[in-house]
Amino acid sequence: MMENDHLVLRVVSKIMMPFILLFALYVQFHGDYGPGGGFQAGAIFATGMILYGLVFGLDRARKVLPWNALMFLIPLGLLIYIGVGVVSLLLGGRFLDYDTLNPHHPHAGQHLGILLVEAGVGITVAAVLTAVFYAFAGRGVKQ
Repeated sequence: MMENDHLVLRVVSKIMMPFILLFALYVQFHGDYGPGGGFQAGAIFATGMILYGLVFGLDRARKVLPWNALMFLIPLGLLIYIGVGVVSLLLGGRFLDYDTLNPHHPHAGQHLGILLVEAGVGITVAAVLTAVFYAFAGRGVKQ
């Protein structure tokens, strides 16, 4: 594809990309107080990466977010999730008992626990969905 092909689509995508990623962050951090959270934010972030890959090509998308980074982020999100549960166990509570994260202010502990768990979910969902796109979009392409 030539650089001038689909010029409007490329320009609009380039303009929209920061807003898509910013909206993913908004959904991530607003999940404590309303609809949203890690899964939805991860899906929105992955959608932005998929749009970038479709418009600018898989090679450029892989330069922005390499395969090795995805293979690091997938288990990282899971480890964050499990880590919050293990820490709450070590502090004398039940698995994912957020009150134990800050025993003097249980409400603050719940807020911290939810924030960390949702961050782990968001990281894993974004990385898995992007990896699935890379895998399917790269079929037939020599690495």
